[in-house]
Amino acid sequence: MSKIFGIDLGTRALKIYKKNEGVIYDAKNILAIADANRIIAIGDEAFEMFGKAPSNIEVTYPVKFGVIADIKNMQSLLNLVFDELEKTHGKLNGSEFIVTAPTDITEVEKKAFIDLVANTNIKPKKVRIAERPIADALGAGLHVTDAAGVMVVDIGADTTEISVLSLGGIVLSKMIPIGGNKFDEDIISNVKKKYNLFIGNKTAEVIKVNLATAVAPEEGAIQTIKVFGRDVVSGLPTEKEIDSSFVYEAIREHLHNIVDSVKMILEHTPPEIASDIIDSGIYVTGGSAKIHNLKELLSTETELDINICEDSANTVALGLGKIIENPEYDSLAYVLKQATYKD
Repeated sequence: MSKIFGIDLGTRALKIYKKNEGVIYDAKNILAIADANRIIAIGDEAFEMFGKAPSNIEVTYPVKFGVIADIKNMQSLLNLVFDELEKTHGKLNGSEFIVTAPTDITEVEKKAFIDLVANTNIKPKKVRIAERPIADALGAGLHVTDAAGVMVVDIGADTTEISVLSLGGIVLSKMIPIGGNKFDEDIISNVKKKYNLFIGNKTAEVIKVNLATAVAPEEGAIQTIKVFGRDVVSGLPTEKEIDSSFVYEAIREHLHNIVDSVKMILEHTPPEIASDIIDSGIYVTGGSAKIHNLKELLSTETELDINICEDSANTVALGLGKIIENPEYDSLAYVLKQATYKD
C-alpha cells in the first residue's frame, strides 16, 4: 500500500501529515542562506537566526501572502525536509501527496504548489491539490459535504481567507492581505511612534501574543509587559512598559478591516446558505484566532454566533488528514491537468 502524505504549506509554518500517523513534521517555513547560495539552516533552527543574522546570511520565508514567492528556495527547503523525514519514515519515492492551496489565487499560482512537490527529488507517484478552506473546515470538525452551508474565517500570518462552503465546494471565497504579520507591523510602527523605540518582529509577536485584544480593555483589566529595544534618539538599548490598551489601538484598524470583509461576504451569501450560517455561526481558525476578545468583536459586528476553533493553528493539517484517511472525502482532492512532472 502506497504512502500518502498531506502538505500544509503556510506562510509561517510547514506541516506534513502522514496517513495513519498524524502530523509528522511541524516547523517554521523559513530557511537561512549564507553567501547567497548555501543553505545553513531550515525550520525552527533558521527562525532562531531571524533578526540576528550578519549581512552575509539571509533568513527568508519563501511563501508570502498565501502563494509561493520563491520557488527555488521553497524547493530546496522541501527537499531537505524530505531528506530528514526519510531517516525516520523510510523512503518517500513513489508516495502520493495532497497539498493545500488558497482558493482565491490564480490557476498558475495553484499549479506552482503542485509542481513544487512533483519536482522534488523523491519523484512522487501522484500529487493532488485540496482547497485550503475545505481542509480548514474539515479540521474544524465541519461536515463540508452536507447541503448545509458553513462559513470559515482563517486568520493566518500574511492573509485572512474568508470562505462560504456547501456540498463539498466553495460558494464564495475572499483572501485579504491582513494577518498576524500585519498586526506585528502595526505594533512595531506604533511603538516607534509613541515610545521612540525600535523593536524587532519577534518582540512584536511576543507583545501581540500577550496583550493583543479585539475590544478596548476596561480600566481595571489593562495588562502590561516590559520589552527591550533600541532608543531612536540615543541608539542605546532601553526598556519600556507596553500595555494592552496601546496594543488594541495599534491593531484596531486592521482588525476592523477583517470584520468589514466578513460582513461583505455575508452580504453576498445566497439567502438559503445565509440561514444555515445563522444556525451554525461563523468558525474562526488560524494562528491569530486566539486574539483576546475576537469572538466578542465578531459577534457584536455580525450578530452571529462565533466559534473559535480549539486547535486553530492546526485545522488545515488535521483536515488534510481527514481527506487522506476517509474515503468519503477523497474526491475533495483533485489533480490539476496542466501540472508537470520530472521525468
